[in-house]
Amino acid sequence: MREQPKRTPEREAYYARIRNKNLTPLWEVLKGIQTNEPKPHELPTLWKYDQDVKPALMESGSVISAREADRRVLILENPGLRDYFFPCITHSLFAGLQMIMPGEVAPSHRHTQGALRFIIEGEGAYTAVNGEKTTMRPGDFVITPSWTWHDHGNETDQPMVWLDGLDIPIVDMLNCSFFEPYPEDQFPIDRPEGDSEARWATGMVPDGHQHRVPTSPILNYSYTRTREALERMAARGDYDDCHGLKMNYINPVTGEWAMPTIGTSMRLLPKGFSGTPFRSTDGTVYVVCEGEGRTVVNGTSFEWGPRDVFVVPTWCWHYHETNGNEAVIFSYSDRPVHEKLGLYREQRGKRA
Repeated sequence: MREQPKRTPEREAYYARIRNKNLTPLWEVLKGIQTNEPKPHELPTLWKYDQDVKPALMESGSVISAREADRRVLILENPGLRDYFFPCITHSLFAGLQMIMPGEVAPSHRHTQGALRFIIEGEGAYTAVNGEKTTMRPGDFVITPSWTWHDHGNETDQPMVWLDGLDIPIVDMLNCSFFEPYPEDQFPIDRPEGDSEARWATGMVPDGHQHRVPTSPILNYSYTRTREALERMAARGDYDDCHGLKMNYINPVTGEWAMPTIGTSMRLLPKGFSGTPFRSTDGTVYVVCEGEGRTVVNGTSFEWGPRDVFVVPTWCWHYHETNGNEAVIFSYSDRPVHEKLGLYREQRGKRA
């Protein structure tokens, strides 16, 4: 075990003298940096959508307009990160629930942070990215790549809600944040809806294409197609003891994760599923699409249902259980960054 250096009057006087020269002794801080295992500051947390989040979101519609707010979003702030530089759900990821009212447009802009939209409630509003519009439905996973023009609009008669997931803390750590508003509310549409799916989601790519960006060219991974794939695979009953039936979203051109900094997945937990414990270095955000159940994190049980959001911090033992029928859960984490840097670890345990 590493021995902690003793504090003596002579050493304290020395530290005070060199502090004036902008010097600090490594041996005084090393133990807090090189820990035996990850020590997350974020806490396991559950946000109940119907009970708590939705009423606050609906009220926000009368508090501020989408134009004035730019994006009408309520941040899912992890209580363990209240003193962090920016309200986040994990130390490396942002999560917020955005609502757009009928007839509103969230003005076009672009930024270096990459973003995902996971549709929670409502149907028929749209996101437009670099000239292509996609109509959004619950369970859809929509990508806004870094530095692409994007706006949102609601041409229906009902509010629309989705979860925004961004890599804000990662970009901030690298001090690479750029933002630019577009002169008009909407970026010009110059491609038909579904263009990216037709080009990239069929197992083929246009001849001669050279994909120079790390983000998937698919704009919308529809829940209809995702659910169908899960159903077909579930017919074999090939479930993992920890994750159930888990599928990762990929970039069809490179075969890598759909986003370079955020790994996204969808899992199906069968009826009566009781998973074995698991932990990994990537803190993970979960959004429940269907079903009810619970996730036990470091001994604390979190009961969830449709549209609820919960977070499991890095390197925390946890397992999932379904209550009655099967459940479908979307998740995202910073796993691609861990893998690129050779830092990703996972561990499987056993139920007592």
